[in-house]
Amino acid sequence: MHMKKGKIRGISAAGLLAVPVMLSGCSLFGSQSSMDIDKPPAEVEQQMLNMTDGSAQTTKTTKTAAQTGPKTTSFLKNEKGLLAPVSLGIPEDKNTDSMKQALMALVTGGSYAKYVPKGFTGVLPKGTTVNKLTVDKDQKLAVVDFNSAFNQYNAPDERKILEAVTWTLTGFAGVNKVQLMVEGKALTEMPLQGTPLNQPLTRSLGINLQKGEGVALTNSTPVTVYFSTLSEDGVSYYVPVTRLVTPGQSKLTAALQELIRGPQQNDGLEQVMTDGTKVESVKTAKDGTVTVSLQDDMFEKDEPVPNELLQSVVLSISENAGNAKVKIDMNGESKVMGQDNQDYSKPVSRPDYINQIPL
Repeated sequence: MHMKKGKIRGISAAGLLAVPVMLSGCSLFGSQSSMDIDKPPAEVEQQMLNMTDGSAQTTKTTKTAAQTGPKTTSFLKNEKGLLAPVSLGIPEDKNTDSMKQALMALVTGGSYAKYVPKGFTGVLPKGTTVNKLTVDKDQKLAVVDFNSAFNQYNAPDERKILEAVTWTLTGFAGVNKVQLMVEGKALTEMPLQGTPLNQPLTRSLGINLQKGEGVALTNSTPVTVYFSTLSEDGVSYYVPVTRLVTPGQSKLTAALQELIRGPQQNDGLEQVMTDGTKVESVKTAKDGTVTVSLQDDMFEKDEPVPNELLQSVVLSISENAGNAKVKIDMNGESKVMGQDNQDYSKPVSRPDYINQIPL
């Protein structure tokens, strides 16, 4: 591959996208089925505005613990303060289900902290425990009751706590909404900065929220895209970023355009496409499969395409299209091979688990 412009790594994450979908029913816009961007409901928009001010690798054994247990995904804070999904190998506990374990991994210095990779931390206050966790299957609603230590967080962390809890729980099949309680009492607002909680939280909350270039907060809508970065040990992983963009356009095309624009400065994320990449078309088949056609003259014919580009496209499109399968065309070629030997011109599913980072 000859790179004519831009900054894109070619680090292999073999097999990352070769596994079937598990994170079902967790699209960014909840139950919204339209593929066009509409201005979000007033209450969702106001909630986002209120919170804007808050500011496949191998496993490795360490002296403390190894990622050997069944996988569960928690949204943890990296060294740049961004939340990322991290697949943890927490041993099974007959008294604690995987959903509760995923939440407890968010506790700073908690009982599962030894399973958190170096460079990542939880965002829940030390001493937080889950008194009770239930799921209403009909409403796809998870209700989590924390102990009073939950209230002892630092005010600037308020939004991150809501994001981490919401995105961790909605990563489980059958959960689209989250309601918070403390000591058996439902929270109607967060205790320090007063973030309203009068409605259940969904992924429309966004994550690692950023304002797109030239976008007014009062007239915007969110799309979530995935950029790549490196762990402290040099392992490639992916970070979701919710960008507020101009409403009225296809949300899938908008997501791809944000990938092309690249990450913002000083957030530690890396560009996965060049500014010379063009979106030729985005088409959705009757079975829901999304075909993305890209054009970029930096790639020579039959040369493998960097995994970071292809996997970021799959993750970003599936996040905004209800976890649809994704096909990618590059420069009109009939076969698009990644450096992981995956054929991305055939339907590729969002993986069960991403960011399997050694301890």
